[in-house]
Amino acid sequence: MSFHKHVLPNGLTIVGEISPSARSVAAGFFVKTGSRDETPQECGVSHFLEHMVFKGTPNRTALEVNYDFDKIGASYNAFTSEENTVFYAAILPEYLPEAVDILADILRPSLRGADFDMEKKVIIEEIGMYDDQPMWCAYDNAKKAFFDEHPLGNSILGTAASITALTREQMQAYYDRRYVAPNITVALAGNFAFADAVKLIEKSCGAWPGGTAPRKNITPVAPRKYQQVMTKDKLNQEQVFMLAPAPAADSPERYAADTLAMIVGDDSGSRLYWALVDPGYADSADMGFHDYEGTGGYFLSFSCEPDNTEDNLAIIRDILHQVQTEGVSDEELAVAKSKILSRVVRGSERPMGRMQALGMGWMYLKTYRSVDEELANFDAVTLKDIRGVLDKYPFDQLTVLALGPLAKLDA
Repeated sequence: MSFHKHVLPNGLTIVGEISPSARSVAAGFFVKTGSRDETPQECGVSHFLEHMVFKGTPNRTALEVNYDFDKIGASYNAFTSEENTVFYAAILPEYLPEAVDILADILRPSLRGADFDMEKKVIIEEIGMYDDQPMWCAYDNAKKAFFDEHPLGNSILGTAASITALTREQMQAYYDRRYVAPNITVALAGNFAFADAVKLIEKSCGAWPGGTAPRKNITPVAPRKYQQVMTKDKLNQEQVFMLAPAPAADSPERYAADTLAMIVGDDSGSRLYWALVDPGYADSADMGFHDYEGTGGYFLSFSCEPDNTEDNLAIIRDILHQVQTEGVSDEELAVAKSKILSRVVRGSERPMGRMQALGMGWMYLKTYRSVDEELANFDAVTLKDIRGVLDKYPFDQLTVLALGPLAKLDA
């Protein structure tokens, strides 16, 4: 594999990892914008705009966008997070010119008023659908409680009220402000010629406007000891989230934090699994490490019968206290490393996986990390590193949110 980088005169960055043995190529346009970049009046606009990008351009109708992707056998989609909006496609190498042309074209959407009004109804229905999913509803509210006034607490979907109030003019202003060339990175991985790809991208994107799209409030989240119960009588299960601060995406400590989360809360073979899921006290229990620009968080969740909630919370607090005071074992560290190394390798075997890793790595670090480098970073994690993360980011102040039939929690 070989890595290449080029910056167009307008500031758009192109990064690529060439793998001659691959049978496909993946391309993604990474826009550094998401819910954390929205004002309260724009809540949900990033995700709404992701939908609108597929509704047509001055050159293509919505039907033609989908048909042109289908003609080249593309696997394509998009997603919006707190910090990024990504549009991507995986294709056979000979169809890279067409894929770049379509992706570049849809990133200059028409944003027609009639399409905006129609898609607004779709977004509001999507918000209602997610509100009916207890785990998602608990997650969104727990994130809001944990981050409090920090912009990472903004809802990705927005609310029915914020989307209803949003105007096409507000979306256009947000698009003009955030979708400037220096705020976009194109990542490619697989079997392709980088020089040819640069020419394709420059032809399609070279005239895009420059400018700046600064991100505000890049600060660590403060620990918040807080507990909230949201009662929904019609639910049969209690959904609980427990959150605590963790390292940021650009911190060297992220490798130890990810490994620690695997030890404590991997959905199979972790301390939470053996303490809660295996004996049948909870239907699910896991802990993940989420890293962002400037901060990070441990997200621990479980679901169970309401009557088991307080006992399960007590068990989890005991586990976290034990880990905090005693650390983890050599065997646990070895097993976690094996799982993570396997995850990294398997995720990197396809160009789509490498494109995602390449793009996200560049968005946060502005540097290239090969698969071997990523493996070495995880393999180098020691018990001392785990201890360092525990000392710097202790589990002593947790944000807890429960959603379900319970009216209160004493744990």
